[in-house]
Amino acid sequence: MTGVVKQGRLSSNTHALIGAGNMGGALLSGWLTDRGSKALKAQEILVIDPAPGQAAEKALKLGVKFSAKLTTGAASGLKMCLLAIKPQSFSQVGPSLANALPKDTLVVSIMAGISLHGLAEVFGERPIIRAMPNLPAAYKAGITGYVCGEGVTQAHRDIAEPRLRASGKVVMVDTEREIDMVTAISGSGPGYVFYLTEILAAAGENLGLKPELARQLARQTVIGSGTVLARSSEAAAELRKSVTSPGGTTEAALDVLMARDGLPKLMGDAVKAAYKRSQDLGKS
Repeated sequence: MTGVVKQGRLSSNTHALIGAGNMGGALLSGWLTDRGSKALKAQEILVIDPAPGQAAEKALKLGVKFSAKLTTGAASGLKMCLLAIKPQSFSQVGPSLANALPKDTLVVSIMAGISLHGLAEVFGERPIIRAMPNLPAAYKAGITGYVCGEGVTQAHRDIAEPRLRASGKVVMVDTEREIDMVTAISGSGPGYVFYLTEILAAAGENLGLKPELARQLARQTVIGSGTVLARSSEAAAELRKSVTSPGGTTEAALDVLMARDGLPKLMGDAVKAAYKRSQDLGKS
């Protein structure tokens, strides 16, 4: 795909996606299937990635532009640049991007741990937004929290929010510290749910169920419970109580999960570990 983009071929409404891996690919899928009033055309999307993931195959056929790197001439029409690379790669990729981007391009970063200050050190006085989406973005079921850097106006937010909202719900937080918290809850959260599904199936196997049946039961239970959460206005605690009969099987299981050293402590420790790692990534 290298060399697909030619100098001077970008429109004034072009949005660049830097990195088309798991999360970048999820966002790309959201952009391509968005039918909102501010949806992008495929020709208005530029993906910069020397080795884009599976989401790139469909995108290329639809007319999305691809290139291994961003050059100054090709970048002249960029309206927004969204960074979806691994934070460990930023020290190598960031400076070359800063040299190529126009001075007024809005920079949106979804890199975990890279602070607004760290981004500003590379991108200077360009308007910067730091955001954290999650994997369900690929199915328009994600949620993204974001915080604005200095100089970000409502006009900049009007550019960024449709791109983030194309993949699900969007919430703005007041402080950057909260973004690390968002990372620990919703950014990493799908991994927690997938692991819960995995260990629930394993528990079924240990009881004597056939592996495939145990996996089917666990998977659909998580899917169905998520559907209930999506369609019900009741809080999760109320829904839990509604399926917990006194002296019943669910209560017996929850007595174990809700013990002092049970799931509340484990989940609390897990979220704190994710939060600390998000902060540590910004220091490395």
